[in-house]
Amino acid sequence: MSDFFGERLAQAVRKTGNCAVVGLDPHLDRFPASMRERFEGRSGNAYRKEAAKAVVDFNRMVIETVSDLVPAVKPQFAFYEALGSHGFAALEETCAAAREAGLLVLGDAKRGDIASTAAAYARSILDPSGPFHCDAVTVNPWMGADTLEPFLDACTETGGGMFVLVRTTNPGSRWLQHHGSPTAAIQVAEVLHQRGRAMTGPSGLSSLGAVVGAMTGDEATRLRTAMPNAWFLVPGVGAQGGSTRDALAGQRPDRMGCVVNSSRGVLFPSAAHSERYEDAPGEVIREMAKTHAERFQLDVLTAIQ
Repeated sequence: MSDFFGERLAQAVRKTGNCAVVGLDPHLDRFPASMRERFEGRSGNAYRKEAAKAVVDFNRMVIETVSDLVPAVKPQFAFYEALGSHGFAALEETCAAAREAGLLVLGDAKRGDIASTAAAYARSILDPSGPFHCDAVTVNPWMGADTLEPFLDACTETGGGMFVLVRTTNPGSRWLQHHGSPTAAIQVAEVLHQRGRAMTGPSGLSSLGAVVGAMTGDEATRLRTAMPNAWFLVPGVGAQGGSTRDALAGQRPDRMGCVVNSSRGVLFPSAAHSERYEDAPGEVIREMAKTHAERFQLDVLTAIQ
């Protein structure tokens, strides 16, 4: 196994033949009824306990269903934190199950702090002896570049990776990310390129990546120029409406460099499939995951650009 997360991700993408990621975002209100009935009508700790158990069962089903289709899964920490200590236990079990299934785990925690606090966040998520042991973590840099250092240290020690929020596409993102000339987003990208050099393996892809939302258009191309070695983690497709072309705007000439996440678009069906989802959720999820993986197959990506 490579000491560089960036290399492990490149190997996993080539092995599966696609750059699709499945987000493990357990929207409890959209679970199959047989799972919802286990926690609906309860409150307080009893609700959280039973909901967390349902989350584990749901995630295990998803992981078993998609493990041969995609290179990685991305649990969004907020959904688990909302269930308190039971939710954290569910997150631990989810991460462990994904690793056991051979999937890379991208911990979507969006942490960002300085000094010992950031180091504690990094250890909890990236350290093999920590509770979550993810392969990579998302990090918010907008307090300043010094917030990255403890995570960089942890990546060096553990072989982990990080995806730094560079250009998001939420409605208010331009307020800060477009500030200045060059823009603040480009300035963050340039810092990441310099810091990521020491974390770059033989494939030319760094373990220090960036979150670049779909639908950034020409900005994704400019960010790729600023970060030629970075993996881009691309949210915003599926339920959020981003097209295949949108998602791959920052792709490298070798068709590598982007991994594209879909969460609700894989986990939860449209109304047309809702009845079958109640009876056989795993079958429907596999169909949607297969569609997501086929949409981002490496051997068809060149034709899209």
